[in-house]
Amino acid sequence: MPSALPEGDPAPSDGGLPPAALAELGQRPFGFYAHVPFCSVRCGYCDFNTYTAEELGPGVSRSTYADQAVAEVHLARRVLGEQAPEVGTVFLGGGTPTLLPAADLGRILGAIDDTFGLAPGAEVTTEANPDSVDLDYLTALREAGFTRVSFGMQSAVPSVLAVLDRTHDPERVPRVVEAARSAGFEQISLDLIYGTPGESADDWETTLDAALACSPDHVSAYSLIVEDGTALARRVRRGELPMPDDDDLADKYVQADERLVDAGLGWYEVSNWARDDRARCRHNLAYWTGADWWGVGPGAHSHVGGVRWWNVKHPAAYAGRLAAGDSPAHAREVLDAATRRVERVLLEVRLREGLDVSLLEDPAVLRGLVADDLIEDRADRLVLTRRGRLLADGVVHTLLA
Repeated sequence: MPSALPEGDPAPSDGGLPPAALAELGQRPFGFYAHVPFCSVRCGYCDFNTYTAEELGPGVSRSTYADQAVAEVHLARRVLGEQAPEVGTVFLGGGTPTLLPAADLGRILGAIDDTFGLAPGAEVTTEANPDSVDLDYLTALREAGFTRVSFGMQSAVPSVLAVLDRTHDPERVPRVVEAARSAGFEQISLDLIYGTPGESADDWETTLDAALACSPDHVSAYSLIVEDGTALARRVRRGELPMPDDDDLADKYVQADERLVDAGLGWYEVSNWARDDRARCRHNLAYWTGADWWGVGPGAHSHVGGVRWWNVKHPAAYAGRLAAGDSPAHAREVLDAATRRVERVLLEVRLREGLDVSLLEDPAVLRGLVADDLIEDRADRLVLTRRGRLLADGVVHTLLA
């Protein structure tokens, strides 16, 4: 949930969508994302739309957020109408959703279920910081219907966590993973970051060791990106910290892929590994395959039938719109067929199943990519090799040139 909103066309005050977009409802999976924009501490690397208590300003309270989110769920029903399908996935992200009481997260999920209906076997995920939950909290979430939890582990090395401004004790991670299992969660994921300034190969190995010792069902591992406007970017600019090195990032990606695969987790997206197909994050797969979803919350993005829109950023503006009976949508764009094809190439090339080569304007380009060991030698689908995953952006550039 990046903090900067893109430009776009004005969104109607009632949130209404074009008939052509509504006509596509049910053709693809449908999910809900709920953005909870609260954090106890702002991490120096984070560019997401998040706020500490001191940054919220007057008239905004965490205690009223669930009411606002529920109001937007009801708005979604009015906009989408009775043709909206059941909800296959729900994902609560942030920020730190688990800064809210478990009952509030349960109320948001309950509103989605009551208003749209959860499909049988629906995947329901919340992100959580290791220091924001305990067994009682996780048990309450599980009883409310959450099936999956994704812990922001990031690193097992205190000095690396300090550079990232993460405040949890790394020794707490295995304890909350065990608590989640005791609470009955079906799927547990760990989120890792590699390439933090000062992180050695041994540090990264320590993190991988600690993560695998928890026997997670799913691991996400992302290279650190120094985003403009963040505290980390300012420290790099002042020379206090070095910029992450591309060769170091590549080495650590290979290090992670080897360790995770050896431990029985296979890659299914460039930065994501799962124990089996059931452990893949179905909600994120919906993003990567162009499905439909409604994004609830300040700055949240949505997509239905080729229309993408995004909400106002600040929680005060978001609350004000809903209190007035208006849509919180800030702006939107209607994607034409060419743009939708380009987005499919950008996203689906990152998946283990690869890209249908019929989407390419010039399939002859594949021969060079095979010769450079960037993609597997297949006739029907474009699938990245490990080297191709390291150079995925370059592959996409070649495909769209």
